[in-house]
Amino acid sequence: MKARSEKLTLQEAYVQSHHRHHRLVGLCRFLCFFTFLSAWELCADLDIINSFIFSSPSRIAYTIFLMWQDGSLFLHTGVTLLEILISFALVAIVSLGTATLLWCSRTLSEILEPWLVILNSLPKSALAPLLIVWLGSGMRTIIIAGMSVALFGSVISVCTAFRESDPEKIRLIYTLGGNQAQVLYCVIFPESLPAIISILKVNIGLCLVGVIIGEFLSARQGLGYLIIYASQVFKLNYLIAALIILCVIAFGLYQIIARLEHRVRKSRQAQP
Repeated sequence: MKARSEKLTLQEAYVQSHHRHHRLVGLCRFLCFFTFLSAWELCADLDIINSFIFSSPSRIAYTIFLMWQDGSLFLHTGVTLLEILISFALVAIVSLGTATLLWCSRTLSEILEPWLVILNSLPKSALAPLLIVWLGSGMRTIIIAGMSVALFGSVISVCTAFRESDPEKIRLIYTLGGNQAQVLYCVIFPESLPAIISILKVNIGLCLVGVIIGEFLSARQGLGYLIIYASQVFKLNYLIAALIILCVIAFGLYQIIARLEHRVRKSRQAQP
């Protein structure tokens, strides 16, 4: 009983230390952000920087309030967020399916892998005008532009994660009379799940970049369109406000996947 109580005490101390660490990290992040905003506002008020070019936190906050009042905040943010989510979901589905096919067929993998590397190395900003010519302007073209930035690299990364699974476990399943489907279900997918989630965290940012590139060229709504319009008419408060909203979107989506990764990690650690 005494040993068990000591074990619980050590466990509670570890949990408290873990929570203190997370609170300290959160506090430091907030202080860094607050210090940056304060220095920015002070420099603009004292004319150390040109407030017309660099704006200031108070002006940006007022601009976002005006956008909220006239409804443009929800319009542009909603359009861009929808395009990011659709392109991200399609990238996840297509990359996982394609990587599974490449793992199942070594011949197909050897045929397609060089092409995937070539397509991944192409500058996606150069592909966007071609997509507009081929598909026309609209949300469909922007979503495909968002997919093109992340898709090919995602397929290569997922396929690499599949190949790094434990060969002994795969050999054991085949020895016991199992097939490819059982190997995928019992070994490949479970062992590759942490790597897949890490790839998804990267794909969020890549899909966002691709969607904004598409909106730069063909959109009439969205944060990318707002950035281009604001730069053309020198409404720099709106431009910086759109950039900040994009940062908030990227941070929010990243945190959702990070929480999913944390849950997966805890469930794997809880398994015997």
